[in-house]
Amino acid sequence: MSRSLTIILLLVLFGLLILIRFFENELFYDPYLIFFQNDYLYIDNPRREVFKLTLFTGLRYGLNSILSLAIIYVAFKDKNMLRFSTIIYGMAFIVLIFIYLYFVVNPRQEDYYMFFNVRRFLIQPIILILLLPAFYYYKLKIREE
Repeated sequence: MSRSLTIILLLVLFGLLILIRFFENELFYDPYLIFFQNDYLYIDNPRREVFKLTLFTGLRYGLNSILSLAIIYVAFKDKNMLRFSTIIYGMAFIVLIFIYLYFVVNPRQEDYYMFFNVRRFLIQPIILILLLPAFYYYKLKIREE
């Protein structure tokens, strides 16, 4: 794949991640979007449908993960990195969704900040932001050796 095609593909993939974020209100059921935009440390938890919320959060995580894995593959063209990333995304989802569900089912004001951060890992491509520099650094170290 030529360098210019790689750059165009990466721009399209990042653009799709941006579109997911831009249209999050229209695409996903998430009463916490408005809740966390306000002064959430001092207001009550919003009414929510737990199953629907979990389903849409999982969908959003899945979409972000697929796009993130595509970005990793296009950027590094390494199937081992892709396999490793897939395992990381899968394990992260299992751990994070259980913690997320705990906070959804047992809302307490003193846990809102922790809940906000766990939710952020599920609905935003933060894992990609962590993996890209790590893999880049790894590739640089391999070239030096």
